[in-house]
Order: sequence, then C-alpha cells, then structure tokens
Amino acid sequence: MSAEAIKRWTVLRRWATISAMNSEPVPIPIPKRVRLVELNAKALRALADGDLAGGSAEAGVDLDKHFVCDRARWIFGHRADQLAEDPSAAPWITRAVVSEPDGAVVGDAGFHGPPDEAGMVEVGYTVVPGFRRQGYARAILTALLTRAAAEPGVRTVRARIRSDNSASLATIAGFGFTRVGEQGNERDGLTVVFEVPAGALQAE
Repeated sequence: MSAEAIKRWTVLRRWATISAMNSEPVPIPIPKRVRLVELNAKALRALADGDLAGGSAEAGVDLDKHFVCDRARWIFGHRADQLAEDPSAAPWITRAVVSEPDGAVVGDAGFHGPPDEAGMVEVGYTVVPGFRRQGYARAILTALLTRAAAEPGVRTVRARIRSDNSASLATIAGFGFTRVGEQGNERDGLTVVFEVPAGALQAE
C-alpha cells in the first residue's frame, strides 16, 4: 500500500471513529422523585438546639448534618416559634425531603406559612450540598407547587431568589413564574420576586 493510500485510510478511520462516537445515544436523565416528611414541633426544636439525633428520631428519618448548620438551626428555631404561636401552620411549614426509592434525605422544603388573606403562599427549599445539581431542586419545587395547586385557598405562589443565584433562577424556569419585583439591601444583596397564579401551575 502506498504512503498516500495509507494516509487516506488513516483519515477515513479517524472520521469513522469520530462519527461513531457522535452517533452514540445521549442518556436522558430520569426525573428525581421525592416525598416530604413532616418535622413536628419537637423535631424543629431539637434541630434548632443542634440535636441531630433527636430531630431524626422525631422525624423518623436520618437527617443530614446540614439540618444542624447555623443557618438551618436559625430557620428551624423560627419555624418552631411559628408553630407555638399558630399550630394550624403545621401542614405548610418546613419538611424534610426524602428521595425515592432510596430514602436519602436530600433537603428541606415547605412554605413560609399558610395562605395569607390574598391567598398567597411563598415557597422555600434547600438541597443538601452533596445532592445539588442532580435534579432534586426541580423535583422539590414540583412537589411544592403540586401541594399549592391542590389547595382551594391558594391563588398565588411566590418565590424570592437572590439575583446572583443562577442555579435557583434556572430551576424555576418552565414553571410559569413571572418576575414581579425586586427587594434588597447592602447586607443581603438584590432579591428578585417571582409569582405564578395557582391555576397556571405547570412544569414543562
């Protein structure tokens, strides 16, 4: 075989290899499935006190250490106080998020409280660091919006997201949210406010 023929054959082989690689099917990610587990007043108070074992025992699931970080302890303490003042808020506030079917605790989620006089509820959720960028945030938001849409008293769902939180901004895309305003200060930075009518809740 001549040198020119060898050269042509080598080029064709490389082209065939690249074509074969490019034609391989790209796996489609399987949507995550989650369930929300109640954190009762005792669980919330235990977590606020940094008692991860006690909080886990009350919740009936093994909570991640994220649940006793400084930020989480403050939030759970606030929610425990909220329940003490208004026990009827229990169905709405923070819950542990459990992945199905493996049972891993991947975050916490809920609403800031029951619907207000205008029928508005605000979502809030956090994904445990080790489970981020795997589709859990979208699964959590889907669960929250499904809950809101099923409640006759809810007319609007609100979400507030820091303007520099690109991951959260990407998560709500496709759920029908509309930007309705901004809030901010020097300490917390700019927060963008989004809302969606309960009757329009639908994920792409």
